Amino acid sequence: MRMSKPRRGYWCECWTEAATDHQGGQGGPQLRASFDAYSAAQADRWVAIALRTISPALDADASDEAWGWLYAGRAQTRRALLAMKPCTVSVTHAGTRITWTIRPVAFLPLADRQAAELPPCAYDFKPQQTD
Repeated sequence: MRMSKPRRGYWCECWTEAATDHQGGQGGPQLRASFDAYSAAQADRWVAIALRTISPALDADASDEAWGWLYAGRAQTRRALLAMKPCTVSVTHAGTRITWTIRPVAFLPLADRQAAELPPCAYDFKPQQTD
């Protein structure tokens, strides 16, 4: 999408991380996917589709967490996004924590995600710890 001026939207990410330190994982959180959404509906739908897609493979507790958010938590998430507040959705499956984050942003008309290669600064991002 070509823009000539900043546009409000949401930056969505999916991260995985070993739920316990003693499992010797991949050394911290791993970014698995990102998505630029231009509406609250588009942002929470991205998470909903991911959860519905993986839910058959989740253990019982993680599946309960996922469907709990899909049935009850999703409305809260949508309200928070409409108020331009960041949101997080997480499930833990087999020692791995899967976390989706949605943050309100202003997209700048600097780069196009359709380009063949991202600019070098895109790889300088380091995940921040949340409370």
